[in-house]
Amino acid sequence: MPELSNRTGGFTDSVIRRMTRISNQYGAVNLSQGFPDFDPPQEILSRLAEVTKEDYHQYSITWGSQHFRDALAAKQSRFMKRKINPDTEIVVTCGSTEAMMAAMMTVANPGDKVIVFSPFYENYGADAILSGAEPIYVPLVPP
Repeated sequence: MPELSNRTGGFTDSVIRRMTRISNQYGAVNLSQGFPDFDPPQEILSRLAEVTKEDYHQYSITWGSQHFRDALAAKQSRFMKRKINPDTEIVVTCGSTEAMMAAMMTVANPGDKVIVFSPFYENYGADAILSGAEPIYVPLVPP
């Protein structure tokens, strides 16, 4: 098997996965991950069942379907009390981890320094490193 990239050498198991293993080992309540203990609302389940019978069974364009971006822009425009352009101000990603990495790769160049306030979500430092930047950890001190 080929060696892993040098950029991954400093990474270890995620703290979330580590705490999940420990809680499973001891039968403890797992507070490290979000495991919903309730079903989705029936309205959503019903709509999902309807959608499976419709003619939308293709990958969308990479930045998100126009219909979805238009609807999201309209909702956020009302919420934020300013007009949001669905073509230039909204990008749809598979999740927040992908969105954070895409944002970091967009603004950080190799050799840049990125401030990461501590405590922090564990991906912030990793995203900086993977983008070629150097994370500078700054501890937050209570007043």
